[in-house]
Amino acid sequence: MAETIILSGKTVSQNVYKSLQTRIDSLKFSGCTPGLAVVLVGDDPASNVYVNNKTRRFNKLGLYSETIRLPANIGKDELLSQIQDLNSDGSFHGILVQMPLPTHLNESVIIDALDPLKDVDGFHPENLGRLTAGRPRFVPCTPKGIMRIMDFYKIDLSGKHVVVLGRSNIVGRPMSILTSLKESYSNATTTICHSGTTDIPYHTQQADILIAAIGVPEFVTSSHIKEGTVIIDVGINRVEDDSEKGYRLVGDVNFDSVNEKASAITPVPGGVGPMTIAMLVENTVEAAKRSMS
Repeated sequence: MAETIILSGKTVSQNVYKSLQTRIDSLKFSGCTPGLAVVLVGDDPASNVYVNNKTRRFNKLGLYSETIRLPANIGKDELLSQIQDLNSDGSFHGILVQMPLPTHLNESVIIDALDPLKDVDGFHPENLGRLTAGRPRFVPCTPKGIMRIMDFYKIDLSGKHVVVLGRSNIVGRPMSILTSLKESYSNATTTICHSGTTDIPYHTQQADILIAAIGVPEFVTSSHIKEGTVIIDVGINRVEDDSEKGYRLVGDVNFDSVNEKASAITPVPGGVGPMTIAMLVENTVEAAKRSMS
């Protein structure tokens, strides 16, 4: 078998930023600097890393970004009041409430409070409903980024069998919709596997494209896939080791196990992660453009 192709999200994201620059410059020339507000509740280490990476990218592109840091014990009403203030603040075209939230806060209630026109994460029921109807406004960033990787590397899903591990509204469920839409580079037959699925390996072994998003470190091994499968590894898991950091980052796929059997695979890190931020930027730019019409 030919050498496994590494699907680099870093490469694709740089292509996205290059293509966005003209749109950003045009908006700024018209007096509109795309702006994003990030609401960060508590001090989750992984969330802090993501927010810091996002801030650096927005600054590098000359965009406006502000992080509202709130204590972990904040009450629901106070948080909802903060979101309403951001909804009415014209300097922010996008609002992102960083997940996960502390357990005393109902994530659905908080997401429902967002202005759907500023929901650049694509999690509001209105935006998820539009996606389901095939009329998307904002597509959730990680699934959108995965589709962009497929397009960049000319991986046509039409007529293929896609298996998605995970059914969250953040990745798994929107991913199943995007891959099965009757559109160019989509139009696949899609199966969702989850914690209630009997005999997951039976299903994954049928996959032409396997998208792993279940949050279990190195769950997928060579025994889960057939020869030539394309693997998209969404997982980012910290596993303790003896290094200076005390941990290493691994995906939901055991890279070494599947490396010579898969035809292509996204690495962790450097695969899906960079695309999530790139699509957040793109959605924010699109929200800014809509605000002017």
